[in-house]
Amino acid sequence: MSLDHDLELILGVVERTDPSFRSVERERIERRTKDLQTNLAECRREEFLLSAMSLFALAGNGHTRLIPNDAISVLPFRFVSVGEAIFLTKTLGEFAEFAPGRLHRVNGTPVEGFLQTADCYLAGTRQRKRVIGPIMLAWPAALVRLGVAAENGEISYQIVDAKGQIRTVRANCNRTVPACSLYPNSEHGRIDPSLSFRDYVEIQEWSDIGRSIILPSFFDKEGSALRDAIASAENRVRLCPTLPLLIDVRGNTGGDFLSVMPLVEAITECGQESGCVVLVDKFTFSAAIVFVAILKHRLGDKLKLVGEDMGDGLRFFAEGGLIDLPACGAVMRYSTALHDWETGTIDQTTPPEIAEHIVPVKDLKIDHHWVESPFDEISREGVHRRFLKELGFSL
Repeated sequence: MSLDHDLELILGVVERTDPSFRSVERERIERRTKDLQTNLAECRREEFLLSAMSLFALAGNGHTRLIPNDAISVLPFRFVSVGEAIFLTKTLGEFAEFAPGRLHRVNGTPVEGFLQTADCYLAGTRQRKRVIGPIMLAWPAALVRLGVAAENGEISYQIVDAKGQIRTVRANCNRTVPACSLYPNSEHGRIDPSLSFRDYVEIQEWSDIGRSIILPSFFDKEGSALRDAIASAENRVRLCPTLPLLIDVRGNTGGDFLSVMPLVEAITECGQESGCVVLVDKFTFSAAIVFVAILKHRLGDKLKLVGEDMGDGLRFFAEGGLIDLPACGAVMRYSTALHDWETGTIDQTTPPEIAEHIVPVKDLKIDHHWVESPFDEISREGVHRRFLKELGFSL
């Protein structure tokens, strides 16, 4: 296969398949398509990938994007967006002593200025861009494209440790690792790139303050494991409906929200009496946002949101799927259906099984802004107890 075949697949999605491009001016699409064709003609694969990313970013839709992770190599650093900062959370090889640490500068350039320059390559909302953007900080070809040239074949990073001390680490641009070893295609924000959890639902009960429910993912590769776990959690919630609830969906990148509806029903019934706190972050996406939106619509002021704005807004295009680009090695994520949980509107692209649940939520304002830092030593159990105590009884 050649890059010509990849280009044909890309343009098929942009011009015919994905409705999120319908509001984009034709001139802007043509301009970025021309850049893509130029890099194809010059056989510059990584430049081709970057051009494709910028083309997909025009849609302004986080589910519609070019994912380069499987196709590129990066310097051995995992950067993750935490709040308004970027943290080095994991390294490979001889750089272990530098993690965790807050990234300050790249080759002398302040990291925030760098991400602003990278904005045109990143899809979706500001929060989504902060989720998918950090890989650019470790990708040599992206650094060059964004004006951060290697000095003597090296890139230097200034890292601030927990004590506030600034240290400099230098990496040779020829010593890279596969990006997928540090950056998963579905970024969840955890320190370690591998997404591992014991169960689809983890429940902890404290008779004095309430119950916490952790929902790490709504993707079910096994077919029935998620539904079984949700059914069990639904029963647990109904058995003791007076306990205040804390639901943790930080890092939940979505999946099938219809499978979770039985738990939504149970939380709705119990939350109207006991109240509910929901922990969210910028790595809360898609079906997990829908889960929160439905709960907010039903519980109103009895539900309090803690954390930061989630990875997408309430209006986005989703469904669709993934297409492998065989020549360049990247993955293309496209959308086919409108989700409008802001106004409750549907159109001809919205599947009937989703349309019957869509409600007008208007907005999902954060009631208590809070982001857990990699420098924090408090356990997840400690976090849950804290917010049940602070917010649970005030609901």
